[in-house]
Amino acid sequence: MTKHIARIVLVVLIASACASAEVDTSGVPDLETVTVEEFASKLESLGRPAIVNVWASWCIPCRSEAPLLTAAHLEYGGEIEFIGVNVRDSQTHAKEFIAEFGVEFDSYFDSGRAIPNHYAGIGTPITFFFAPGGELLSTHNGVIDDHALALGIDELLRFES
Repeated sequence: MTKHIARIVLVVLIASACASAEVDTSGVPDLETVTVEEFASKLESLGRPAIVNVWASWCIPCRSEAPLLTAAHLEYGGEIEFIGVNVRDSQTHAKEFIAEFGVEFDSYFDSGRAIPNHYAGIGTPITFFFAPGGELLSTHNGVIDDHALALGIDELLRFES
């Protein structure tokens, strides 16, 4: 009986931790929907490297990596373009996620997963590393940690002019 109660308590704790608190989204605009062609064109037109993170508000690993990506953007946003791609989500939940984690880089709405599918990404989250001009250099499927992100950033910084 004690194990059963412990499991119930654990489930309640996990569920309450995953529940989103009221977040003010008044300053967060709707995410723009883009096609694969429009997205690829944006990457090609960049004069600097890019990190593209595929995320969703319902994705627990996405929630764990969001603070890391936000901090990396604050530190390297002048040298590397950071872009988010929200998948299989709603505008409301995507905006709540952006407000909750203070995401300041552009994120696009891709409810059908066309963009990550085009670049052969698997699952959610995914982090893509692009050279200036839009060439895909590497893909990190799954939650990214500080070590993997640092290695990707180091690789991108070699493109500095």
